[in-house]
Amino acid sequence: MSSCVRVPASSANLGPGYDSFGLALGLYNEFEGEIAEEWSFAIGGEGAGRLGSDADNRVLRAMRRVFAEAGQPELAASVSCHNGIPVGVGLGSSAAAIVGGLVLADALVGGNLGKRRLLELAAEMEGHADNVAAAIYGGFTVTANGGGQLTCAHVDPAAGVAALVVLGENELPTAEARAALPETVPHANAAANAGAAALVALGIAIGRREYLDSGMHDAIHERYRAALVPDLDAVRGLLDAIGAGPAVLSGAGPTVLSLVLDLDDERALERARSLAEVARVALSEIGRGRVLALGVDRTGARNP
Repeated sequence: MSSCVRVPASSANLGPGYDSFGLALGLYNEFEGEIAEEWSFAIGGEGAGRLGSDADNRVLRAMRRVFAEAGQPELAASVSCHNGIPVGVGLGSSAAAIVGGLVLADALVGGNLGKRRLLELAAEMEGHADNVAAAIYGGFTVTANGGGQLTCAHVDPAAGVAALVVLGENELPTAEARAALPETVPHANAAANAGAAALVALGIAIGRREYLDSGMHDAIHERYRAALVPDLDAVRGLLDAIGAGPAVLSGAGPTVLSLVLDLDDERALERARSLAEVARVALSEIGRGRVLALGVDRTGARNP
């Protein structure tokens, strides 16, 4: 018996929600597998020929973790992936690989883990929960790990949200982006981020543009990563000039994202597409011609 899983891309942080906010986006990796006598793995699409297909691959490691949890560590599978999510640019490609492996393996052994346990396993493997939560639940997620207890709030965004995504041309490893951050930040910056994060969460939940405009400005991580994304100010300036909303790094970058609001999802996505057409022309002059208009994925990892 074979099984298929579809996992969305995700944008983390969204400005002030560092290591906490995640938003699932309508761009997908697809995974198909069946129990086999020995492991085999094939990759198509984004990352084909570059991503490892050996035993240390994130998908296979996640599947082995689930098989062990199910008390069947001897199981192996034949697996194929078709990746639509660009690798290493801040759209949750590693989270999608982990979640895809976990959900696929769970489906192959009966589907008994549930989303909460899948989240715990994914966060343990990824090292942080923001992207994996959005990939599992869809929509907008807020995660916190206070006192060693992982909490996840899943929010279905208000109708009428889409994203304008300016892809980075070069990969930026998360470890390198994290290494650029200081051990401490000024108290005033942390306080500013607390208020801004609350505004972003409310803006997404109830569809208020003015809250997003006021809140999508970070004070604790983007300024330190700017040297790793030297064209960040230029991208922001061009997006502002065409009438897009505030632009933030997607995850660790170098991809940049703006949220687009309208009366419903279809109109928001159409507006994002119109902005993307204009942005491609403007941004191609600085080497940022890959611009996507993406809807919000409201379902998360699932059988297609």
